[in-house]
Amino acid sequence: MSSKLKVTVLKRQDPKDIFDEYPVAERDWFVPCEVYEDGQEFILDGLQMPEGFCGSAWQTIYPNVRTLAFGGNLPYFEEEGVSITCCADGMRPVIFKIERIE
Repeated sequence: MSSKLKVTVLKRQDPKDIFDEYPVAERDWFVPCEVYEDGQEFILDGLQMPEGFCGSAWQTIYPNVRTLAFGGNLPYFEEEGVSITCCADGMRPVIFKIERIE
């Protein structure tokens, strides 16, 4: 049985804060990700992607979700049951904190 997890949106990055000059032609959607809000939380009771979660972000964070849900820990964090990771959107990444809460 897997543990319950909490996924928190720590920060949505604004491309203007990442790049002095865009590496590709500027687009009108180069703004912080509009799927999430900073501080937003999702409680996971199983390994299913929560409703309203971005599929691409889920694919990126899922390996850490799976590890923590089954009691594992990541070797580069002192705290057990914690991961900080971000989605793979190179222009406007979202940083997530994943915590085992049970």
